[in-house]
Amino acid sequence: MASAPIGQFQSPSNKRLIVVAQIAFLPTGILTTLLGPMLPLLIARWTLNDTQAGNLFLVQFLASVAGVQLSGVLLSRLGFRPAFLLGLLSMALGSATLYAGSAWLGMTAVGLYGFGLGLIIPTDSLLISEISSGSRTSAVSLLNFFWGFGAVLCSLTVAWAATHKLVPFFLGSVSGMLVLLAFATYGLSFPPAAPPSNRSVPWRDLVKSPTIWLFASVFFLYPGAETAVGGWIGSYVSRLGAREAAMAPMMPAFFWAALTVGRALGTLFLSYLSEQRVLRAGFAMGSAGIVLMLWAPSLTGVIVGALITGLSFATLYPITVARLSQHYGVAARSIGAFMFSLASIGPAVISWAVGVTSQATGSLRAGLLLPLGATVFLLLVHLREW
Repeated sequence: MASAPIGQFQSPSNKRLIVVAQIAFLPTGILTTLLGPMLPLLIARWTLNDTQAGNLFLVQFLASVAGVQLSGVLLSRLGFRPAFLLGLLSMALGSATLYAGSAWLGMTAVGLYGFGLGLIIPTDSLLISEISSGSRTSAVSLLNFFWGFGAVLCSLTVAWAATHKLVPFFLGSVSGMLVLLAFATYGLSFPPAAPPSNRSVPWRDLVKSPTIWLFASVFFLYPGAETAVGGWIGSYVSRLGAREAAMAPMMPAFFWAALTVGRALGTLFLSYLSEQRVLRAGFAMGSAGIVLMLWAPSLTGVIVGALITGLSFATLYPITVARLSQHYGVAARSIGAFMFSLASIGPAVISWAVGVTSQATGSLRAGLLLPLGATVFLLLVHLREW
C-alpha cells in the first residue's frame, strides 16, 4: 500500500527551514551517542557495574520510545512544529542536568534528553524527506551527515573536556545550542498537518504485507547494532590493557568519524549503485568489520575494524528512512511512529543486553556478539528484493 504524498511544500522560508533542520541533527548526534564516550566517566563517578551502566542505555531509548509515540500524534494532528520545538527543549534540559548530581538525577537527565531525541529524530527525518527536492535518500543522508558530525564531535569534545575537567561546561554548551535552535526555528513556516482523510492508516491491511515486517526488522536491529558498537567500543578497549585504556574515550570517534565520512560520500556513489546493492554490501562489510574489531590482536586492528564498520554502516539507515517515506507517502508520518519506536527500542534492548551478557559471562566481547548477530541477520534479510 502506498499513499500519495502531500504536494511539495513551498514557502519563502523553505530553504531556511531545511538549513535549521539539518543543523538540528548536529546536537542530536551528540546526545544520541553521548553515553559512549561518557560511559567510562559515569561508571567511575557513580560506581556502576556493567548491568547498571547498561541501564543508562535502557532509560535513554525507552524514554525515546515515548517521545516517538508522541511525535506520531503531533505530526498527524498538528504538523511538524510542536514536535520539533518540544524535542529541542527537552534535549536542552536533559543535557544541562546530566552531570549535576547523583546517579538518579543523571538517570532522569538521560530520560529527558532521550524523550527529546524520540521527538526530534522522526520529526526531522520525515520533514527533510518530505520537503526536500531531488533525491530523498541524498537529503536524508546529508541530514545524517550532520548527525554523524555531532557524534564525532561528541567523542572528541568529551575526551578534551574530561582532560581539562570541563565536562559540565561542554554539556551546558550543548544545552545552550539547543535553546538557540529552538528560537531560530520558532518563526519559520512548517508544512501543514495532514488532512483528516489521510490520518487513518489501514493497519489491518499493512500487517498482512511482508514488507512492513521487513521494515520493522531493519528499524529494530540496525539502530541497535549501530548504538551498541558505538556505545560500548570505548569500554571494550579500556579493558584490553593499560596502554589501550588511554585511548578508550577516543574510540567512539573512530567509528562515528567513519560513519560521517561515509554519509558525506554516500550521495556520490548512490548515483552509480542501486540502493539494494549498497544495502547488501554495507551489511556484509559491517559484519566483517565487527569481527575484526572483536578478534584483532592489537589496538590498531580494533581501530581498523571500527573504521570499516562505520564506513559500511554509513548509508544503511538513510536509505531505509527514504525508502519508508517513498513507499508509504504521507502515511509515513503515522507509520513512522511505529518504525521509529522500534528504532529506539532496538538500541535500548541490544545495548542493555550487551551489558547484561558481559556481566554474566565476564567478557564484553561475548556481549558484543549481539550487534554482530543483528548485522548478519540483516544481511540475510536484504539478499532478496523487497
